[in-house]
Amino acid sequence: MKSVMWNILALSFVLFASAQVSKRCPPPFAYPHISLDRKFAQKQTFSQGEKVYFNCAEDFTAVRGSRAVQCLESGEWTKLSLKCEKRSCGNAGELSNGQFVYEGESYIGERVKAVCDKGYTLKGLNYLTCKKSGWSGERPTCEVGETTCSAPVVTNSVRARDASIYRVGDNATFTCRQGFTLDGAQQVTCGPDGQWWPGAPRCLPSPDSTTKLADKSPVSGNKPTGGCEVPPAAPNSNAVLTDKYIVMTSFPSGTRVQYMCGAGYVAAGGSRYRMCRNGRWSGLNLKCERKLCGSAGEILNGHFTYTGVEFGDKATAVCDEGFTLVGKATRTCTSHGWDGRVSECEAAACPEPPQVANAVIMDLIEESYTYRTAVRYRCLVGTLIGEKSIVCGADGTWSGSPPTCQAEITCPYPNVPNGVWRAPANDLYRYRETVQFECLSGFVIRGPKSVTCGSSGHWLPKLPECLPGYSGRYWRKPYNG
Repeated sequence: MKSVMWNILALSFVLFASAQVSKRCPPPFAYPHISLDRKFAQKQTFSQGEKVYFNCAEDFTAVRGSRAVQCLESGEWTKLSLKCEKRSCGNAGELSNGQFVYEGESYIGERVKAVCDKGYTLKGLNYLTCKKSGWSGERPTCEVGETTCSAPVVTNSVRARDASIYRVGDNATFTCRQGFTLDGAQQVTCGPDGQWWPGAPRCLPSPDSTTKLADKSPVSGNKPTGGCEVPPAAPNSNAVLTDKYIVMTSFPSGTRVQYMCGAGYVAAGGSRYRMCRNGRWSGLNLKCERKLCGSAGEILNGHFTYTGVEFGDKATAVCDEGFTLVGKATRTCTSHGWDGRVSECEAAACPEPPQVANAVIMDLIEESYTYRTAVRYRCLVGTLIGEKSIVCGADGTWSGSPPTCQAEITCPYPNVPNGVWRAPANDLYRYRETVQFECLSGFVIRGPKSVTCGSSGHWLPKLPECLPGYSGRYWRKPYNG
């Protein structure tokens, strides 16, 4: 019988001991677009109370919640509250004489397509791509009408086809008049840029007729007869000659030169060409407008303030209260779009909460304490004096001072002559206990009707007095419990 009892006791002890061993947690669950921090990735088991941290996947950003989960005594993990959202480039801006068509929500990797209005032709790529730095690529433009080439002028020649306008792909064939020899290609093609390719030829005097022509030619100066000098700059047009014509110093009559909009400007109508006729240049009506950059992007927990959204304008990142800027604050609209990358706003963080003697923190210990995180204290010994919680502020400091734990605080017996109070008659009154007073009949109270035991062991405010005078009350026996 004794052996049976010993076996039962031994088994009970084993069961009790095994019950005291806390369960260990396996690796935490995987979450979409969220990954376990690398320093925890190789571990297979975790002890009770151990915390691990998660990070948002690449191209995603944290919008709310805590990065931490904790291993419970049951062998399970607390629920992860972290929420990650895909980064967005925001609005791609406006397309003059057209529009952008979005294929999604402007997330990284997605494209926006450029579509021109009727009667306008797209110049450049027909799409932009959302990248970490914002919308990438040279912004396209929509220009008036289809691309054409004007009739090529070659002095002392005849064309096989006499037309005023040539479309892309059309050919023009030249034959020099008698006494002139062709210098260049006999046939040229209208290119997609509105230029002839190769360039228009020339008809030069034949060697055997040079002397006769020279006898009949007037004396020439620094420019060909009927030709033009370098075209003057067009005031307030923001247009410049294309590279091909910048190096030229004289232009024969009939020469057509091409302009383009200067850096930071885009064509918004009008012709790109001027023509030299009999020593004079035709007017330039190319209209150049400042490049439009549109939105500088979206900032989580912040926003941009703009001086404008055109070439040369600036966008400044401003973070919401409790968040601090990471990266460059200002972006500038350049000829290639907004420079730099979208800034980020991170929650302000406070240092470890201060330790309080004889107290413990009631909340889970965090890896970091961000804006508006509250920490609560509980006294192990004594009385808690002050606010039981502190809060992480927008400036990264804790609100107020932490509480203290003092030995038991009591106040003396609240003796008020000719007065009674509404509370049990105790020998000691503890911190924050309140007593309310009334005066006996024939006496009037002067001072507060209620007092509270303060942290210094004194009644606050000071005890009242009962002075002679009719109070309208009958005599009342003091309450003695």
